[in-house]
Amino acid sequence: MASCGAQPPSSEQAWLEAAQTFIQKTLCPSSEESNGQLTQLVIDCVKTVWLSQGRNQDFTLPLSYSFVSAQDLRTHQHHPCFSHLSWSSSEYQAWAKKAEPNGTPLPREQLILLGTLTDSLGDLEQDGRNGSLYVKDNTGVLGCELIDLDLSWLGHLFLFPSWSYLPPAKWNFSEEGHLELWAAPVPVFPLTISPDPLVPIPVLYPETASRLLTHGKPRVTQPNLAGNLVGLSALVRSQKKAYFILSLGRSSPAVSRVPVIVQIPGQLVWHRALQPDRAYVLTGVRASKIRGYRDRVWTTSPSSRLLLLKPECVQELELEESLLKADPTPLTVPSSSQNSSSQDSGRQKDLDRDSTLLHYGGTVTGVVNAPAGLYELDGQLGLCLAYQQFHSLRRVMRPGVSLKLLDVHLLQSVGGGTKRPVLATCCRGAVLLQSFSCQKPGNQCSHQAHGASLYEHLIWERHLGLPLYLWAAKALEELACKLCPHMLRHYQFLQHSSPGNPSLGLQLLAPTLDVLAPPPSTGRKVFSEILTEPHHCPLQKYARLQTPYCFPTLASLREEAERRAWASFEPKALLPLPEAAHLTSCQLNHRLAWSWLCLLPSAFQPAQVLLGVLVASSHKGYLQLRDQSGSLPCLLLAENQQPLMDPQLIGCLVRVEKFQLIVERNVRSAFPSWKELSEADFIRKRQARVYAQFSLTDALILPVPRAILYSATPPAEPRCPEGPHEGQSRLFLVSHKEALMKRNFCAPPGTSSEAPTPTFSFCVTGSWLGGTQRKEGTGWGPPEPQGDENEDQKVFLIFFGSSVRWFAFLHPGQVYRLVAPGPPTPAVFEADGSACRSQRPLELAGCVSCLTVQNEWTLELERSPDITDELSVNKALPESSLTNLLSGNSADSLVTFSAEILSRTLCEPLVGPVRKKPANTRATRRCVKLAVALEIAGCEFPPHLDIYVEDPLWPSLQGLLPGARVHFSQLERRVSRSHNVYCCFRSSTYVRILSFPPESTISVPLPTVHLAELLKGGQTPFQATASCHIVSVFSLQLRWVCAHCTSPCPQGRCILQSPACSTQTSVSQASIRLLVEDGTAAALVTCSNHHVAAALGLCPREWTALLESVRGPGRVALQFTGPGAQLESSAKDDEPLTLFLRTLCTSPCVLRPIVLAFELERKPSKITPLEPPRLQRFQCGEHPLLTRVNPRLRLSCLSIREPEHPSSLWASASSC
Repeated sequence: MASCGAQPPSSEQAWLEAAQTFIQKTLCPSSEESNGQLTQLVIDCVKTVWLSQGRNQDFTLPLSYSFVSAQDLRTHQHHPCFSHLSWSSSEYQAWAKKAEPNGTPLPREQLILLGTLTDSLGDLEQDGRNGSLYVKDNTGVLGCELIDLDLSWLGHLFLFPSWSYLPPAKWNFSEEGHLELWAAPVPVFPLTISPDPLVPIPVLYPETASRLLTHGKPRVTQPNLAGNLVGLSALVRSQKKAYFILSLGRSSPAVSRVPVIVQIPGQLVWHRALQPDRAYVLTGVRASKIRGYRDRVWTTSPSSRLLLLKPECVQELELEESLLKADPTPLTVPSSSQNSSSQDSGRQKDLDRDSTLLHYGGTVTGVVNAPAGLYELDGQLGLCLAYQQFHSLRRVMRPGVSLKLLDVHLLQSVGGGTKRPVLATCCRGAVLLQSFSCQKPGNQCSHQAHGASLYEHLIWERHLGLPLYLWAAKALEELACKLCPHMLRHYQFLQHSSPGNPSLGLQLLAPTLDVLAPPPSTGRKVFSEILTEPHHCPLQKYARLQTPYCFPTLASLREEAERRAWASFEPKALLPLPEAAHLTSCQLNHRLAWSWLCLLPSAFQPAQVLLGVLVASSHKGYLQLRDQSGSLPCLLLAENQQPLMDPQLIGCLVRVEKFQLIVERNVRSAFPSWKELSEADFIRKRQARVYAQFSLTDALILPVPRAILYSATPPAEPRCPEGPHEGQSRLFLVSHKEALMKRNFCAPPGTSSEAPTPTFSFCVTGSWLGGTQRKEGTGWGPPEPQGDENEDQKVFLIFFGSSVRWFAFLHPGQVYRLVAPGPPTPAVFEADGSACRSQRPLELAGCVSCLTVQNEWTLELERSPDITDELSVNKALPESSLTNLLSGNSADSLVTFSAEILSRTLCEPLVGPVRKKPANTRATRRCVKLAVALEIAGCEFPPHLDIYVEDPLWPSLQGLLPGARVHFSQLERRVSRSHNVYCCFRSSTYVRILSFPPESTISVPLPTVHLAELLKGGQTPFQATASCHIVSVFSLQLRWVCAHCTSPCPQGRCILQSPACSTQTSVSQASIRLLVEDGTAAALVTCSNHHVAAALGLCPREWTALLESVRGPGRVALQFTGPGAQLESSAKDDEPLTLFLRTLCTSPCVLRPIVLAFELERKPSKITPLEPPRLQRFQCGEHPLLTRVNPRLRLSCLSIREPEHPSSLWASASSC
């Protein structure tokens, strides 16, 4: 060890001089002068050990070894090392092989260590005595561990022939290095041996000592106790005192044991010297009363000594015969411990398993979680040391250490993610070190060096049982791996929890721990755990734990969501066969182009908890949860359906148990027809979009101090600072926000002349509220005066570049503060014109200026009470009236409303099929159709409307899912040629999600109506059912078309010739028009495809046979204008197929009662007024009748089913 002192001298004389200098400086008492005798004794001791193996006869002195002091080791030795004075290189190599193959042996250093072995940190006998051992010299003190301590060694100077030194981990600044003393130390001065006593020591044996405690105050003062060591507790250290309890008994297990409490500081070191099954004598004990414990117990006194029991040196003390006849009263559980708290009794009622108490000896084979006290034993058992204080033992625990466990609990099938049996030590048992490990400790990560106090809090203050503790330790480790070190610092995340300052780790587990293990009202009664019989401790009873949840990394959660989404992607399930069999290739692939899957936490086993730091994307504008593995986009709602408005949430830690994990599947496929839906080769491209949506009311938001957050590299996303030390700000009220999309903005003058590329951006229209304010201390100064205070100062703000990160927080009707950090700059919030925005649109919008928000500017939600009261007067969202929305003469082409999304499909674009990209490539223009139900106050049957969203608007929209409630602002209202009202997205459209889709969908039956109710013109349902009768068939058409180009396909062959069709796959299509009436009105119903079979009363086998008969001619069409059928030129009257269809359409099998589910052929609007009833003449026998007849309704069939009580005439005819 070159760094730990001077190099060893090359000659004996130089070595002796260096030894003398070291001894005088390090070992001689400071009050004495040079001590030649001490120097010679030390050198003689070194020679004896050096020559003890008989291999070093050529060199009488270890010239290759140098002396080392405690200060040298602590200051210069930064790596673990091992030294053995008498070993050769071959002996070390043989020893080092024991560390293979799973570990690295301790590196050898040729060092000589001397020092005084003591249990006191100071010079006085009472200083710092807590049961620990130290090696001390003039330069300092080092903690140490020793396998088998002889109490006579304390206070003497020793040469340590074999030892290892382990420095503290580089992350752990609170710990110090320590020594492991492998072999018995060699005394420099001869040790004096205490002679046997001249008179036998009078002693009490365990059964007599137990009887003596039951007779009140014992009549024997400070008796001596003798017996075998049958029990040894852990060394317990509290804030007031430290103690341990030993139990003496006889070799027969039937004889009662007697516990003795050792709490004198100078006697705590006995814990290291006691060995099970050895016989001891304790002198000068006394009977005492312990607070919180009912029975009297034996305790040691300051004059007590611990001696090995020699039968010839002791004599049993004779007591009065009355005392010997008394029956000993066994120690019982005091009432205070039996019913410590209502929480404990409630917690124990479901515990159905008993642990097994045993002794075990084994070798540590792995370190699972050192701060939590979790290890692997013999490769097949878990070991938990957390239920007793093991501070000194923790530092030596590593693979290769051999242990002996006394009174350890064996728990099997604990659950909570732990599969192997676990040995756990409570305070009643002891962990005895049998041998050290030759392996070098592994590189300790930062999270492995912190958190011990947090785990102790879970055990000693929260009183967690072992199954729950194992789960909590695993969860904390998952959290540390998710968030540290780049998101949070380990020591801050796992810091000690105090009543007013809980650690972040504990706060994240608190929602579950408070339910499964409520905080106890009383602390652990360690005395009772050790002393009472039968044994009662937190490990005695347990129940298998079902893992509450886990904290997956965001990357793994995203991957699992995608995997499940594609595993559940079944085209045949998305398109049921009766409907899919009639779709063309284009229709089929359009229907499969978009689908979605909603995954709830309960869909995972165990349930997943969403956790990450909330950040705002500077590239896409949406919010993200981020951990070390990656990020997950998210959509958040605040309370009462309010959007997220506070930018201060950026950087907070978010924990969510109730969320929706949305996977939107986008598929580009080329299925020829429904028959190939099971063949995955026709899927050309697939892409998944994964994001989470949740409400802040279901989330735990933990502010993270900015000082905690750090990264080795600059953060990828700008953070929201707590506030600049100097800067300027200005308040503005948002009146409207435009859509986030890719736009072109001109570069400022003097910059690059290259053509601008589209970049994500959005614009906000608002009004300045006052002038610019400057930073004054922690607040803002008064606003600067403006030209005209009463003039409405409208402004047009442009956000692009990194400033798009504010998109999720800006919402109309709210007041924000725009902050420009840095030294005050004149006119910083004045118009800049950098975006080359045309002045004409600004004039039309009434804006006086246009301002580009800089990347370094920040945004704050203004919380001034005056502004909050003013805004709370009217919080209702603006809505267009139903009249303006559905009428044809409304001058307002921009409408605003709230609606529930019923369906979402991919459709053909509204304005041409293709568009040109900048690279002159042709790409299909994508368009999404949203079918929505308007939310109208007091409207029982809301009108339905179609909304179209085209590129480049829809890719950036999240949450537009079936079942979601959405507020749309400034949609463009249009009217189709069939007088249907529909809406289109514009670049100025603002969308706000009001509520997410429900977690479970409830099928609501359609309302049942009379047809006449649809003629009233008021609130009528768009979809409904009606019990009616088919009066007649107006038309029927059956045909086969090409699945690719929809051309006719007689004989199954496409007739398209130039160019020839690339496929010969054909599909059948059918349509029928029926006249139905229910006694109140008549309606013309159009049925398509598989609904035609239901209208004709045909079973699937008959319907298939009918379609196959049409394959030859390719098309059959009938028009019914009267009692008979007038055929088109393509059909012949005498053909059997025509005759069959004509007969079928006029038979009772078709003209029958039905239950019709329908929707209006044209959506309700006020563009075309309702047709008034007309006069119609009827002939009733010889008498003509003139009456008013309502106009026929036009309906589209959704389904046809038979009534519950059909007539026997058509029921028998319609059966297959």
